[in-house]
Amino acid sequence: MRIPCPHCGPRDLREFTYKGAALMDRPTGDWSEAWDAYLHLRDNPAGRSEDLWYHGPCGTWVLVDRDTVNHAIHGARAAQ
Repeated sequence: MRIPCPHCGPRDLREFTYKGAALMDRPTGDWSEAWDAYLHLRDNPAGRSEDLWYHGPCGTWVLVDRDTVNHAIHGARAAQ
């Protein structure tokens, strides 16, 4: 799989580190059931999702729109 880095262009998957779903709401406050669910009970949907990846060689955080069924990349942009 090749992921398009906004700074370096298309790069091999091995240059990236997967960091999880991009649009998760982080709970506030002290430890609670909400924190437990946030850390341990994540959805694993089939189909398109937006994920956060880190490109080590240039230090860029990238939001990748990809399909989890066939691994097709539909786009990528720098995370802000």
